[in-house]
Amino acid sequence: MSQRNALIIYGGWEGHEPEQCVKIFAPLLEEAGFKTNIANDLSVLCDGDAMADLHLIVPVWTMGTIEKEQSQALRDAISSGVGLAGWHGGMCDAFRQDVNYQFMTGGQWVIHPGGCVDRYRVTISEIGHKDPIFEGLSDFDMINTEQYYMHVDPANEVLATTTFAGDQEGIDWIAGTVMPVVWKKKFGAGKVFYSSLGHVAADFKVPEAKELTRRGLIWAAKEDV
Repeated sequence: MSQRNALIIYGGWEGHEPEQCVKIFAPLLEEAGFKTNIANDLSVLCDGDAMADLHLIVPVWTMGTIEKEQSQALRDAISSGVGLAGWHGGMCDAFRQDVNYQFMTGGQWVIHPGGCVDRYRVTISEIGHKDPIFEGLSDFDMINTEQYYMHVDPANEVLATTTFAGDQEGIDWIAGTVMPVVWKKKFGAGKVFYSSLGHVAADFKVPEAKELTRRGLIWAAKEDV
């Protein structure tokens, strides 16, 4: 297989440690045979030379704003077949005012009851157990981190979930709510992967969280024909 090209764009709110997380996954993509272009300016999305021949775009940009032309260029790239993949708020709490972006990603963060909770379980779905992204992995726990409550696209192919206990911040009416954690979807010809895990770089010390994200990034990338 010829070398594939990945664009990683990081920025936005620093609390999610975008640069530190990029330093985890850029080398893993390079080990998988990708050439990575790392940018911290959204203007790259309107740079025809930088966007040419891309196979994968990884947004690591919590909150912030995106210009109309930049958003359109990103959506055009994905709908044409370039893959989109990311994690936590870096992908699905980005550009809160851009509903077209949210439609593409398949979800938007709305709250994390209790902030960083002591522990929560990630449960692989029946579909997930049959998917290569979770091959050899079992249900696992995330420790001292955020449990994302999200608005999600019902068309997503959900690979893993978490269940809310309803004992956080007095929000008891969500007890038993099963929330998607990892999903795949299509956007035009492009493949989209998302995991809500990865509040900070230390979360990827959980082997399963790191490995499923690595696999998801590679899965989303466009294949050369």
